[in-house]
Amino acid sequence: MALATKYNAKEVEDKWYQFWIENDFFKSEVNEKPSYTIVIPPPNVTGILHMGHMLNNTIQDVLIRRARLQGYNACWVPGTDHASIATEAKVVAKLKEEGIDKNSITREEFLKHAWDWTHNYGGKILGQLKKLGASCDWDRVKFTMDDDLYASVIKTFVDLYEKGLIYRGYRMVNWDPEAKTTLSDEEIIHLEKNGNLYYINYAIDGEDDFLTIATTRPETIFGDTAICINPNDERYAHLKGKQAIVPIVGRKIPIIEDEYVDLEFGTGCLKVTPAHDENDKNLGDKHQLEVIDIFNEDATLNAFGLHYQGQDRFEARKAFANELKEKGFLLKTEKHLNKVGTSERTGAVIEPRLSDQWFLKMEDLAQPALDAVLKNKDIKLFPKKFENTYKHWMENIRDWNISRQLWWGHRIPAWYIGEGKTDFVVANSDKEALQKAIEKTGNTALTIGDLHQEEDVLDTWFSSWLWPMSVFDGINHPDNEEFNYYYPTKDLVTGPDILFFWVARMIMAGYEYTNQKPFDNVYLTGLVRDKQGRKMSKSLGNSPDALKLIDDFGADGVRVGLLLSSAAGNDLLFDEALCQQGKGFANKIWNAFRLIKGWEVDENLAMPKHAQAGLEWYESRFQQVLEEVDDHFSKYRISDALMASYKLVWDDFCSWLLEIVKPNYGEKIDAKSYEKVILLFENNLRILHPFMPFVTEEIWQHITPRKNEEALVVNQWPEKKSFDLNKINAFDFMKEVIAGVRNIRKEKNISFKDSIDLLVINNENTATDLDALIQKLGNINELSYTASSVDGALSYRVGANEYFIPLKGAINIEEEIEKINEEIKYLNGFLKSVEKKLGNERFVNNAPEQVVALEKKKKSDALAKLETLESSLKSLQ
Repeated sequence: MALATKYNAKEVEDKWYQFWIENDFFKSEVNEKPSYTIVIPPPNVTGILHMGHMLNNTIQDVLIRRARLQGYNACWVPGTDHASIATEAKVVAKLKEEGIDKNSITREEFLKHAWDWTHNYGGKILGQLKKLGASCDWDRVKFTMDDDLYASVIKTFVDLYEKGLIYRGYRMVNWDPEAKTTLSDEEIIHLEKNGNLYYINYAIDGEDDFLTIATTRPETIFGDTAICINPNDERYAHLKGKQAIVPIVGRKIPIIEDEYVDLEFGTGCLKVTPAHDENDKNLGDKHQLEVIDIFNEDATLNAFGLHYQGQDRFEARKAFANELKEKGFLLKTEKHLNKVGTSERTGAVIEPRLSDQWFLKMEDLAQPALDAVLKNKDIKLFPKKFENTYKHWMENIRDWNISRQLWWGHRIPAWYIGEGKTDFVVANSDKEALQKAIEKTGNTALTIGDLHQEEDVLDTWFSSWLWPMSVFDGINHPDNEEFNYYYPTKDLVTGPDILFFWVARMIMAGYEYTNQKPFDNVYLTGLVRDKQGRKMSKSLGNSPDALKLIDDFGADGVRVGLLLSSAAGNDLLFDEALCQQGKGFANKIWNAFRLIKGWEVDENLAMPKHAQAGLEWYESRFQQVLEEVDDHFSKYRISDALMASYKLVWDDFCSWLLEIVKPNYGEKIDAKSYEKVILLFENNLRILHPFMPFVTEEIWQHITPRKNEEALVVNQWPEKKSFDLNKINAFDFMKEVIAGVRNIRKEKNISFKDSIDLLVINNENTATDLDALIQKLGNINELSYTASSVDGALSYRVGANEYFIPLKGAINIEEEIEKINEEIKYLNGFLKSVEKKLGNERFVNNAPEQVVALEKKKKSDALAKLETLESSLKSLQ
């Protein structure tokens, strides 16, 4: 293959990805090798690739590609989540565009539309991941609504119900009036919003008196069924046992007593609305109060809202507050900062609502999962700081509301007997349900027509908590070969925002169903922010198009750009300049290879001493960095692993080794040096491949003709060997020597083409085996050792060693003497002006301290420079 003058990512990436796919290099089957498994955090089937996906999946791909090179049977399982709320919203919107109301069609008709939408538009993100280079086993793509995964969810529900862990209860839930479904506590985002605190008077029945309550939600007054005072509050002792009248509504309600009321908050009188506040519901249960639900499921007011029926709650709030004011009930209004719960999915303000829902008891499930992370350390979180968050959540766990009022999802396998919802059975199928119903009722005449299945579906997380097991059919067939081979999985890469939603629940499910952990390690990535530190969002317009980035910078460039800025668990500030840096690195590697391939090899030439010394140094340096890289990987410091590899290749290989071994212009390179450089370059490609799969495979295939099975993607991680630290330290010392030579050449305008001599007072007793390197890299004609200073030479120090460059022949000495004298003259004049300032007592006493300090520094710097110049002048005379 001809070598292009420029690296073209667009041409290369599709070519090699297709090659890898055609040769089944990402495919994994059970074999004798140890397994290394990652299950992808399934993105929403509705989703498109964004920066968070890019980071998360790049890290997973780096881990899986490295494991493949290390000889593991690497299996990365891809898939998508059915995303009940998001997908149903998309389908409802599409139907609306077509003039169809969801409520006008049957469940079966709606589900057909949902499946059509999923097949036509869903799963695009998986194709986009291929553009990034994701090396998933694409024969294993899973979807949480696949038949086998669906069966796993139903089987789990039935099992947990039969264990007494799932129950049906009438509870206060979080209601999303836009999605028209319940949400778990973890799906609520609490935002601080400015609102009002309304002080409202309630008349006392039969008296010319009133009490005042303070509320942020006057519209809920329609649902008031009591006023509560603290029995210890002397201000209201006279109200005990009396009744208040609800403003506008005119309903008489009891004044009850309970120490729950805070004496210091508001007015000390509390309106009790059991249908619309969890704490009020608890008070209502305790005091046996009536429950009046004033809202429809879309948060408009129902008939209990009187003349506000049909109005949205926020419109009603404003209008009702005006009416209260007009009729003399509203005492005053104050500005109030309030924490408002909003839906993570729709952004709607959550409405507390009493509803019949299905719940899963969590306390017993949580304990093994808590122990696995904090006590037994069977599962490790990276970074460790998230253990505290995990501990807090798990120790304060509440029962999980697992039912959702949607049609798209896993339908709850409960069948009600007859018309009501009091009598039911839970079963894996309608046939099994009928059998159980007959056994339960003793009525052998029952038919399937006498049963009706629960309309609600399960929370999306109820399917994804089984993901590491269900993708290998471990719930339906726990003894199958694949499940026993691939499970437990190795690493999970995800965001800390779903540490409880998903990670903790997977751990709970893992211990409940296998008595094993679902994975060994959890790597928690940070949030991708823009360079100003803002969260990326469509509304801010600061979220770049992921595919356009790949188009502009190449997949390797984007991968490097993301990883260079991403420390585990810390938010990364994304800047497109980082992708440009990644693209630049790909070009650097490409150009290094072009340089090597451009050398003409002579089989008869012996290896020069400088090449031998350089190659031996790089072998040790490579092994030192390989040890660092492996250590970074073991601690999930992926960014540090990349940076160590980046510096090794850019600095040590390109800037030093290639300069050492490259032949002089017009000359050839010896065969041994060439072969060794190629072998070392191949090792560089091996450690870079997980980060930059495309450019490394392209170069690998150009090096020499290879069989398909010799592709880099399935090659080997470099073998660890002992290395000579003394060689590395000696080379670092040599670098400083060369830096000194180059500085003098630059300062004195001595062309690098002109060779010079170098003399050394070797006080450090440094070994002389790198002298050949110094001569090559410094273009030194003769390098010799001396016991004393050299006249007519410029000097510099490295450690205790002193180096001299004789100037005779290298520069015009008379011109140099004149130049130095001019500089001494200027410095003496400058020194006089500074000393004059410092000799002025007014200046020293009145000027700011830092200004005086700066003048003193100017003086000391000038004196030091004068001393150097006078020394140089002396050596030239």
